[in-house]
Amino acid sequence: MDVLVYEREAHFEAGKLRAAFPGLTIHDARTHDQALALCAGASVLVALAHEVTDDLVAAMPKLEWIFSLSTGVDHLWTLKSLRAGVRVTNGRGIHGPQMAELAFLFMIGLARDYPRMAANRRERAWRRWPQPVLVGKTAVILGIGTISEEVARRCKAFDMRVVGVSNARTESPGFDLILPRARLPEAAAMADFLVVLVPLDASTRHMIDARVFGAMKETAFLINLARGDVIDEAAMIAALRDGTIAGAGLDVFSVEPPAADNPLWDMPNVMITPRIGGMSDIYADQIFPVVEHNLRALVEGRTGDMRNLVR
Repeated sequence: MDVLVYEREAHFEAGKLRAAFPGLTIHDARTHDQALALCAGASVLVALAHEVTDDLVAAMPKLEWIFSLSTGVDHLWTLKSLRAGVRVTNGRGIHGPQMAELAFLFMIGLARDYPRMAANRRERAWRRWPQPVLVGKTAVILGIGTISEEVARRCKAFDMRVVGVSNARTESPGFDLILPRARLPEAAAMADFLVVLVPLDASTRHMIDARVFGAMKETAFLINLARGDVIDEAAMIAALRDGTIAGAGLDVFSVEPPAADNPLWDMPNVMITPRIGGMSDIYADQIFPVVEHNLRALVEGRTGDMRNLVR
């Protein structure tokens, strides 16, 4: 069995997989061209979902399994070359710590107006203002899963109230209240921070629209750690411009990176990060046990024991 590990950065260590499976041929590609050159005999592809392209899949006639190193796999369903019989698993369950910490970077940074502090530093200006605290604030989290539970647990450590929005769950650790998606505007009206963590699909595309922004308080902030297209970006820009909401922390966008003329770049009430929510300095250690478990299950013919099977 040949395995192709296609990873440009440091999300996974092919050498560690070779040590665990000395009987397998494990190729290590750092560029798309290298991946194409090495992929023909591989039946397993380990890669970030958004790095998997149609030409790569088309060049892998033996492909049986894609292990997405990321949680989101919506990009894979756009590939015309992806055969129906190819198994897909993802990295669900490992991203909680880094995603939760980024949520708090945004919450604290937006509440205390860190962009203004950074501007003051550039101007060498000593300007002070009352500093809001998170105690007593309400975080409304759209989508409840492992990551949301990590965010909720940390919110409780800051003495915050936590409201969830989900059709799948009616209770979850750390949540004071859970409402169905049909009551999203009602939940949004409670939010000091509306944290978006739902996957992107037909039911969630542009879920956060003008109606939801209109329901939010003028002092509330939007935080998007999910996918750009869960938000109606035009409606969000309008809400930020006219003061319908106080600001936004954005890690994901409809077009990535955003175009140079996207007005979000210059808005003083917006914090932008370059889709780093799932990244961590220990990512390779976080993801390896899941890949090792699933590959061992495949090698031993125990595909029913695979974790995070998407299809």
